[in-house]
Amino acid sequence: MSILINQENGTITLHTDHTSYQMKADEIGTLLHCYYGARVPEEDLSYAVFRMNRGFSGNPYEKAAADRAYSLDTLPQELGTFGAGDYRISAVKIRHEGGDQALRLRFVKAEILPGKYALSALPASYEDGNEGCETLLVTMEDPEGSVRAELFYGVFPKKDVITRALRITNTGDAEKTLLKAAPLSLDFLEGDYDLIGFYGKWAKERVPERTVLRHGVQSFGSVRGGSSHHYNPSAILCDSSATEDYGRAWGFSFVYSGEFLLEAEKDKIDETRITLGIHPDDFSWPLAPGESFTSPEVLMTFSDQGISGISRRFHDFIRKNIVRGFWRDRRRPVLLNNWEATYFDFTGEKLVDIAKTARDLGVEMFVLDDGWFGHRNDDTCALGDWDPNEEKLQMSIAELGGKIRDLGLRFGIWFEPETISEDSDLYRAHPDWAVRIPGRLPDLSRSELILDMSRVDVQDYILRKMSSVIESAGATYVKWDFNRSVCDKYSHALPPSRQGEMAHRFVLGTYRVLEGLLSRFPELLIEGCSGGGGRFDCGMLYYTPQIWCSDNTDPIERLTIQYGTSFIYPVNTMGAHVSASPNHQTGRSTPMETRTAVAMSGTFGYELDPTKLLPAEQEEIRRGIGVFKELYETLQQGDYYRLTRPDDTGCTVWESVRKDRKEAVLTAVFDHVRANYTPVYVRLRGLKPDGKYKVSPVPGYRSADPRVPADSLIKEPVLSGSSLMNQGIFIPHYTKEYQSWQIIFSEV
Repeated sequence: MSILINQENGTITLHTDHTSYQMKADEIGTLLHCYYGARVPEEDLSYAVFRMNRGFSGNPYEKAAADRAYSLDTLPQELGTFGAGDYRISAVKIRHEGGDQALRLRFVKAEILPGKYALSALPASYEDGNEGCETLLVTMEDPEGSVRAELFYGVFPKKDVITRALRITNTGDAEKTLLKAAPLSLDFLEGDYDLIGFYGKWAKERVPERTVLRHGVQSFGSVRGGSSHHYNPSAILCDSSATEDYGRAWGFSFVYSGEFLLEAEKDKIDETRITLGIHPDDFSWPLAPGESFTSPEVLMTFSDQGISGISRRFHDFIRKNIVRGFWRDRRRPVLLNNWEATYFDFTGEKLVDIAKTARDLGVEMFVLDDGWFGHRNDDTCALGDWDPNEEKLQMSIAELGGKIRDLGLRFGIWFEPETISEDSDLYRAHPDWAVRIPGRLPDLSRSELILDMSRVDVQDYILRKMSSVIESAGATYVKWDFNRSVCDKYSHALPPSRQGEMAHRFVLGTYRVLEGLLSRFPELLIEGCSGGGGRFDCGMLYYTPQIWCSDNTDPIERLTIQYGTSFIYPVNTMGAHVSASPNHQTGRSTPMETRTAVAMSGTFGYELDPTKLLPAEQEEIRRGIGVFKELYETLQQGDYYRLTRPDDTGCTVWESVRKDRKEAVLTAVFDHVRANYTPVYVRLRGLKPDGKYKVSPVPGYRSADPRVPADSLIKEPVLSGSSLMNQGIFIPHYTKEYQSWQIIFSEV
């Protein structure tokens, strides 16, 4: 069993193959957090909890006379609450009918349930076959405040992942208001830690930033209606001495696509608490007597093999226990999207010509992006009018889809379902469907307003219109875009006292439409997008197996974006395309080989007009698609290792290792040329130490310098895994900017 409840000493221990997690109900019912780390025997680990009478850290009434060393302000707890003597950051805050906000929870019971819990109307991880998952359900109550808190723990023993969700119930006879709900609340007794978060902006998402966890509170989050370009709802806490491969690290990821807040506090006695949940600034949820609120879940994992160990555990888990459905285990088609090829300027026949050339080069799916509906010829109008513009296309959407399929290609289509244009038939018919505060002028972004997805009638409209187009076009792929942040939050369908529900209900509405589409079209591949990577989170990955990583398709810029994304998310969830050169965001010119190598560490596709390419570039597309298919298992399903950091050496290097360790692919990209070059050495990871590996360039590789045959740059054609992982290799130098190098290591 992975969950052990010890009735004698009150401990509750969760075990995975390599980790342990323990809590304990103490003598007055406080649920202490005792341990989370490397697997240990089932012992009462609360012996490490040190108690001392500390000034200005008060005592519960039951303990005040006899034990002034007992304080909720210093004890490590499983769920920190507000207003009852614990002055640290809290996970739960509730306003009672009398206006007070104190919550003092006491342990009631713990139950072991078979399998993994599910969450109604919310995405959540699931068991992949017979993994031996169990659920721990812990019930706590505040008898004076008439509140019940239930903590759900999903234990995935083989994946070394534990999940947490929270349900709050009003057990009283008057309405209460939930003000804060963070399913993650984790305390550490001691240690000097660093916090790794992922900040960014449009076209520069998920840049890793490691900071020393100092005394006080550090936080990041989003009040933008989605998880945002600016901060990702994931983090890694690690020992200050931890590296990629050594040291203790804890990873956290919120399975939610809305507003969130992560807080970390190092307190007055050097204890650390970290919380993660729905952002409280934009949230309030009335609870009538008997009503409950269920939070989204948080994923947790621990590794004593450094930060890279966290990444690989999350990668395996997200691939098999978050992503689901028809496309989870299938190779997704290599696609060409017409956006950077045509923007709004196209006809149906022009699209067919592009698709035919793409088909001849090996592309498997053609995707029609923005501009096919309403009177939309720029980004100022027609959002919400999801009726094909047959005058512009000069054919129906059914005819266009048929022509694409007749070429032997799949057909995909772009939508932006959650927004609405003032210049649209939908807005003129239903102005109350737009998110805007009565009596105020709204904030516009890209000339867009937000469509109120918290409303069921809006959800039903979007589901009906999208389904009609998908069915008519014979589409098997949808790109779901969301091109602005949410503000002026107000729903005309909610009374003033319940406007604090709007932001969360908006996300639930989006989830409902996504689930509805997948129910009607179970083989539909949906790619999430929010102006690129503005909503890259496990909540969306539950519905959309891949997410457009960034609108920035420059391969040199993508080095940092995909590097940062890889700390939490696997390669096969990162939408990545080969685009035209010079790049339309940066103006940078890069070799086709380099653009191809970078895009292979993503879902792989193209964002250009192949009819305008030189024959050599077209041939590189044929080669690239062939290599991608040949190396698919290694590149998309293998273990991923970051071997250098972007900008450290001028050469970014990463490695993918097939699960059976029979093959590895190393990719290196130079971001600039340096005089008097210092060789870049890397030590490989994940190989069989006693295995022998043939070292060779990827098929069809062409050296940057035509005078130097590619094979001559491989000094030793066969090397042991031990030598490759300990002595390592150096990356051959280039004399041209932005060149790349891909090497295969094949066991012989």
